Amino acid sequence: MNAMTTMKAAVWHGRKDIRVEEVPLPGAPPAGWVQIKVHWCGICGSDLHEYVAGPVFIPVDTPHPLTGLKGQCILGHEFSGEIAALGEGVSGFAVGDRVTADACQHCGECWYCKHGMYNICEKLAFTGLMNNGAFASLVNVPAELLYRLPDGFPTEAGALIEPLAVGMHAVKKAGGIVGETVVVVGAGTIGLCTIMCAKAAGAGRIIVLEMSAARKAKALEVGASIVLDPKECDAVAEVKALTGGYGADVSFECIGHRDTAKLAIDVIRKAGKAVLVGIFEEPSAFNFFEIVATEKQVIGSLAYNGEFADVIRFIADGRIDVQPLITGRITLDDIVGGGFEELVAHKDRNVKIIVQPQAVAAATEQPELVH
Repeated sequence: MNAMTTMKAAVWHGRKDIRVEEVPLPGAPPAGWVQIKVHWCGICGSDLHEYVAGPVFIPVDTPHPLTGLKGQCILGHEFSGEIAALGEGVSGFAVGDRVTADACQHCGECWYCKHGMYNICEKLAFTGLMNNGAFASLVNVPAELLYRLPDGFPTEAGALIEPLAVGMHAVKKAGGIVGETVVVVGAGTIGLCTIMCAKAAGAGRIIVLEMSAARKAKALEVGASIVLDPKECDAVAEVKALTGGYGADVSFECIGHRDTAKLAIDVIRKAGKAVLVGIFEEPSAFNFFEIVATEKQVIGSLAYNGEFADVIRFIADGRIDVQPLITGRITLDDIVGGGFEELVAHKDRNVKIIVQPQAVAAATEQPELVH
């Protein structure tokens, strides 16, 4: 292989085995797809799970039913860039357009897709996990997943839209929260994004439950009203004391631990809503009579379903500032040591490390938004 036919990419080969290596260029995008030159791509918690404990989502035994991918996979799905090529039949976009892309590749044929719920498609495939992703110079994605970035929109901010869309989807699942008291359980990346989206959506008060000192500070920086440490207090009692003895109107579980799901339900009032956003690795013990007796609602929230548009608008008009979320900027060559290993060793002090492929010059970065 030579430089004309290959590119550098971060390829998952197995647990603790991500290699920056030369791979074939993705080729011309097929009909209905586009090819994007990647400017920035964020390291997601799911990428870190694949590094530390994979395979989690990456199919290794049988090819994925939608994409055919099996085994080795170029990671990366939180990205922005510019269109390098258009597949046949793509309209509404042009080469050079600055864009980001939803990661939910879907079949378009199952009941869920036909009813507008593509994020729970029967053959759902996330870019960078079930199909090759954006820790590379170029990536091909379906054009239907594209969102154009407004003029003046910072390119690196485009790499934060995806995790913020997860938080925005959760906030939308809760219904109207204007003026309401909200509890966010956990202030990791998704918890912080949920705090920011809840604030942008008009939440009256945001109480955060978090034990890490660094994350407590970050939660307050991005919009939390109060941060409680469950190690230092009875979190349920404290939330009730802050809400006239009733509990919060809405909670968002953003950790995925077997104990925190029940906590998210316990901190809300009767007829309140608990939205579960975290990815759970083991089951929780729970007496469902607590739901029957209190008419509380427990709602699942997976990824996003069109919320990229809301997040882009909120970043553009200043309601969301992504800069507090970016704690590292590295090149593709440094993705293992400066990215994955840094997150393993110092997860608490990092929120989002974003990666720039070497093929993209720093001059591609756009100016800061002026509000």
